[in-house]
Amino acid sequence: MHRISISREKRGLGFPEAGRLITRAVKAALREQGVDCDCTVNVLLTNDAGIHEINLAQRGVDSATDVLSFPLGELEPGRFDPDACEYDYENEAVLLGDMVLSLERCQSQAEEFGHSFAREVSYLAVHSTLHLLGYDHVDEGEQKTLMRSREEAVMSALNLARE
Repeated sequence: MHRISISREKRGLGFPEAGRLITRAVKAALREQGVDCDCTVNVLLTNDAGIHEINLAQRGVDSATDVLSFPLGELEPGRFDPDACEYDYENEAVLLGDMVLSLERCQSQAEEFGHSFAREVSYLAVHSTLHLLGYDHVDEGEQKTLMRSREEAVMSALNLARE
């Protein structure tokens, strides 16, 4: 069974449904990618100021963003290899990595793109999970196309596809 550990950096972030939505989205992404061994993903929920601080400290980028992904393995897209990841012996699970989501940014982007908070937070959780599984989108090439197609497949499985 996958273990999705969710913590909130600050009180008063709102969106009590976020944890349930993220857990569902991460598990769907893992299932759609054929990850059948037990995995652990740690998720930190914060606001724009919190993610800005982490982005600056970890990546040297002096701005807020919607989601950050910190994989713990060296995985190839579409080729899950648990031996390429760290292992959590206490929980008997593969450690995939960490994600940080700004709930504040999720809400503003949902409004900007004209869809629900549920769709936005789920999409960002799927997006980050795919990063943890080795997918990337550094350019407009083949990798980005592959990642976008996987995102859409998972979102369809969640009944949250674009309308």
